[in-house]
Amino acid sequence: MNDQQPERNSECEPGTGILSVFGQQLKLLRVREGIERPEFGRLTGYSAATIASFEQGRRIPPGKFIDRADEVLNAGGVLKASKEEVARAQYPAFFRDAARLEAQAADLHVYANHAVPGLLQTEDYARAVFAMWRPLLGEEIIEQRVSARLARQDLFSRTPLPMISFVIEEAVMRRPLGGVEVLRGQLEQILRRGRERHVEVQVMPTDREEHAGLAGPFNLIGARDGHRVAYVEAYPDSRIHSERRAVREFEEQYGLLRAQALSPGESLAFLEKLLGERWMSKRLCAP
Repeated sequence: MNDQQPERNSECEPGTGILSVFGQQLKLLRVREGIERPEFGRLTGYSAATIASFEQGRRIPPGKFIDRADEVLNAGGVLKASKEEVARAQYPAFFRDAARLEAQAADLHVYANHAVPGLLQTEDYARAVFAMWRPLLGEEIIEQRVSARLARQDLFSRTPLPMISFVIEEAVMRRPLGGVEVLRGQLEQILRRGRERHVEVQVMPTDREEHAGLAGPFNLIGARDGHRVAYVEAYPDSRIHSERRAVREFEEQYGLLRAQALSPGESLAFLEKLLGERWMSKRLCAP
């Protein structure tokens, strides 16, 4: 597999491609069963207006709706068969291929220097990040993106457990995106994840005199067959690198980053101290 750049087409955007086809199938099956939209909505737990949006390909139906619709309409698995492709429409086009690889990863290694990695984000932090996106996203798209980001975190509890590591810049841990309370919840979540036995979190201190990751953030994604790719996100030109020579360069960078950063134990202690200093001082000073 050669280096590839995710396509910029709109096949998974609302109103086109897989969503349009799924919506047409949904409507045909509903009409075949002689069920009107209000009744179908009652049976699946959605309003008639939402059902119309699903059928017209304007909204992305969640997996639980697809499962229920397949049963109610006696679809025999036809709708369920599209669930994975429909779910991919939740992601921006430049991330869809990487999301598929990530979900199947045997090991995953992430270097982040702008914001907390998506796999570690809380709901509030993720919502703040998407609200800051430019060009501006609509509220419905923001909620879809937040749901998709949180769904990615199922990776942490998948069987067999993948090995996951993060190297995150100290500045990211101090940047209060969404406000200081959002940051506190985010740091607490990173601590919880970092204590899981298959997860390692390392902080790259700002005062380091040597730094191997100045070219920017990247992910290394290892498959179960031992093959590994690198994903470099630089909107709108994110790219998956699979050529062995290119991937080896990212592996070397990541190895140096881990050596230059605080150890996992030191990093968790750093986060505990940061939480204590910032919020304990606020409580002591409160009237």
